[in-house]
Amino acid sequence: MSISTSEPSTAAPPSTTAVVAILAFAGIVVSLMQTLVIPIIPHLPEYLNASASDTAWVVTATLLASAVAVPTMGRLGDMFGKRRLLLISLALLVVGSIVGAMSSSVVPLVFGRVLQGLAAGVIPLGISIMRDVLPPKKLAGAVAMMSAAMGVGGALGLPIAAMIAEYANWHVLFWASAVLGAIVTGLILVIVPESTVRTGGKFDFVGALTLSVALITLLLAISKGNSWGWASALTVSMLAAAVIAFAIFAWWELRNPKPLVNLRVSARRQVLLTNLASVVFGFAMFASSMVFPQVVQLPEATGFGLGGSMLIAGLVMAPSGIIMMLIAPVSSKITNTHGPKITLMIGAVVVAIGYLIGIFALHSIWQLVMIALIIGAGTGMAYGAMPALIMGAVPASETGAANSLNTLMRALGTSFASAIAGVVLAQMTMTLGDTTLPTENAFRVIMALAAGSALIALFLAAFLPKFRNPARDVPDYVPAEPAAAH
Repeated sequence: MSISTSEPSTAAPPSTTAVVAILAFAGIVVSLMQTLVIPIIPHLPEYLNASASDTAWVVTATLLASAVAVPTMGRLGDMFGKRRLLLISLALLVVGSIVGAMSSSVVPLVFGRVLQGLAAGVIPLGISIMRDVLPPKKLAGAVAMMSAAMGVGGALGLPIAAMIAEYANWHVLFWASAVLGAIVTGLILVIVPESTVRTGGKFDFVGALTLSVALITLLLAISKGNSWGWASALTVSMLAAAVIAFAIFAWWELRNPKPLVNLRVSARRQVLLTNLASVVFGFAMFASSMVFPQVVQLPEATGFGLGGSMLIAGLVMAPSGIIMMLIAPVSSKITNTHGPKITLMIGAVVVAIGYLIGIFALHSIWQLVMIALIIGAGTGMAYGAMPALIMGAVPASETGAANSLNTLMRALGTSFASAIAGVVLAQMTMTLGDTTLPTENAFRVIMALAAGSALIALFLAAFLPKFRNPARDVPDYVPAEPAAAH
């Protein structure tokens, strides 16, 4: 594959601290979009004068758009410039936020959420920019920080959104996201340089179309299976369509000289095992989001519910996001010393320990916070290691696409977690008055499944290749041209 690069500039290299901070901030802003509407979901039918089944698309549309955007934006970034596609993604987020803020019915709000979902490629694009413009010795810490942004935004978004929804009009949620998106866009324009690493060729439209169809049908089946019925004709048809589309996608990609996803590179042991570990780790990470908020908000009359508000539930989750950011230097130090394989394995063990404790300790706020901190620490370490493993095994010209695929694998894991947890919570129920609620054992089962997922990730990581110094796996640092030149 040919790589085109710009001539090195004599300008001073950008401040690595500023570049990392701004890209991490961009990742946090995009991750906030995933939890933006959670506090208002029960009220959307009232706000939008629509049925609950219709308003559910406010969440589903973002999920589907994200799945399509992540691999597409990564590949386009490799071809036409990662910073350029990063700015386009953020522009879509800002426009989508404004559309959402001005909406008073379902259709425009869903459209706005689709545009917000199309910004999901920001985190893998940011990681890829770091590989191209930062010195090798700074890369591990920067990647760990950027990867943590995914968890930080999700964890902090819930209490912030709950507070805004409780004390202000719900439209303020979207105006706030538009302002944040505009701020980070301006910062990137001024501070972050364009990567000089490019790959030639034409964009693989057939690959993008078939992969999009495969992902949309798969995620629709997963996210709607509980409401449609897992054995219903619609769910089965969606799953069958996904299998066929994936088969066509693989057939095409293996014959295309410039594929959207290089399946031969993706089949390398280090890439394949990392992506598989990402799926099961995504499941483990998201399980706490399915358990803790519900345990906090269930009535005390259940015998295990804590009778708290959505705001309290969000505040319980917030420490996990903070610890993900704080653990980034530890993650990078382990990666630089012993390799990302060891970092991933340690993270998996820590997460498993957190969930195993959680099976027996869901009875007070302080216990939930303690468990969230443990799980957040392990997740931060593992998420920091995954991009390092990917970048150590793929050519520089395919970094965007490879990181995007890894991000997509994590997202699939969270979707599976949501679906499986939904099945467990629907099957293991109790009756309180006229209301059917999940039992305490249902939440324990979910925690046990999450612990098992973390241990599967540990098992997969054990078969990764031995340590290679990350500094040898990245290109030498070449100062990029000034941002104004792009």
